[in-house]
Amino acid sequence: MKKPTLVVMAAGMGSRFGGLKQMEAIDPQGNSILHYSIYDAIAAGFGKVVFIIKREIEADFKEKICKNLDKYIRVSIVYQEIDKLPAGYTVPEGRTRPWGTGHAVLCAKDEIDGPFAVINADDFYGRGAFAAIAQFLLSAHADNEYAMAGYLLRNAMTDNGYVARGVCEQQDGYLVGITERTHIEKHGDDALYLEDGVYYPLRGNTVVSMNLWGFSTRILEELARRFPKFLDENVPQNPLRCEFFLPTVANAQIHEGLGTVRVLETDETWYGVTYREDLQSVQDAVAAMRAAGKYPQVLFP
Repeated sequence: MKKPTLVVMAAGMGSRFGGLKQMEAIDPQGNSILHYSIYDAIAAGFGKVVFIIKREIEADFKEKICKNLDKYIRVSIVYQEIDKLPAGYTVPEGRTRPWGTGHAVLCAKDEIDGPFAVINADDFYGRGAFAAIAQFLLSAHADNEYAMAGYLLRNAMTDNGYVARGVCEQQDGYLVGITERTHIEKHGDDALYLEDGVYYPLRGNTVVSMNLWGFSTRILEELARRFPKFLDENVPQNPLRCEFFLPTVANAQIHEGLGTVRVLETDETWYGVTYREDLQSVQDAVAAMRAAGKYPQVLFP
């Protein structure tokens, strides 16, 4: 079977972090979190990586991220631009915000011709999660059966502020639904989430999505089919900020009986740089893994 493709959503500017966080060095060689994700993906059996970026960062991205990578894996770059819309649609006046993760993956559709995984550029997922997704993608399953790496919430929070996570409901190993909680704060091993000005408890063993998905090309058809309807329903009410989210489309397929999502639970610990203060803790964690021999001293010699 063809090696799966890794699709990396790297168009975000990192507003809370204060810069291009997907390029920040986390080891002495200048490797970013993204380099470690690619290293783990190659080890898991991925054969191609597609980066989704903004055109404005192309030169820096190629220099800091892509340099020499093509010796190890096939590399493609595509651009998420807000004027990439279905025929007959135009960008609302004053809109500068990207159209969301579903639109990002649509922008990459011409570079995807088989099973693929989707990740965020600024999240450290852990080798076990990549291995689980690759094993799923290389196995026999229906083209409308997808997969998602499920993290324990206590392994996927920061000490330095709040995070957004997709809280998962599952049954018999399959996703029943995802509820986006946009403000989750760590509270010991558990958490609190804020909704309408009120805090509610959330257990630390709650399974959450970190946007590590495994898909067939069927999802591309669904995204293309649903995007115009999304624009029709949301742009009139919220022209400058509405977003077309990838998990929302997967959720809709589940509820309409058009697809399933297998939850691949992992005990990997997430590391990320949501905030500038997170950077040191990520660097320390990676240094410990390198010292333990989990990663070589030079990722891509």
